[in-house]
Amino acid sequence: MKKFDVPEELQNKALEAVELARDTGKIKKGTNESTKAVERGTSKLAVIAEDIDPEEIIAHLPPLCEEKSIPYIFVSQQKELGSACGLEVGCSSVAITDSGKGNEIIKDIAEKVESLK
Repeated sequence: MKKFDVPEELQNKALEAVELARDTGKIKKGTNESTKAVERGTSKLAVIAEDIDPEEIIAHLPPLCEEKSIPYIFVSQQKELGSACGLEVGCSSVAITDSGKGNEIIKDIAEKVESLK
């Protein structure tokens, strides 16, 4: 699986984008829903937690995002990603399908992530 280091500031921005999309747009929570959104090409941004064990659960997402030209970003903890989604438990991955008011943030994240790869 192709991983890259994401600065904490950018991780926080990604979590903020998830919260904005949750409140004003649409998100898909969990690996199964995220995978479907990416495969269908409806995802604007995929956010993946790094601390998933076993790693194979989310290992297919980065190559799939690359294939579909969908930007993706890693955040360090699934618990943080879960709370950004409004869940009380951790979440392995999230696909933002409708960015709502977070459109500008998502474009900014996509540009910055591209330079990190």
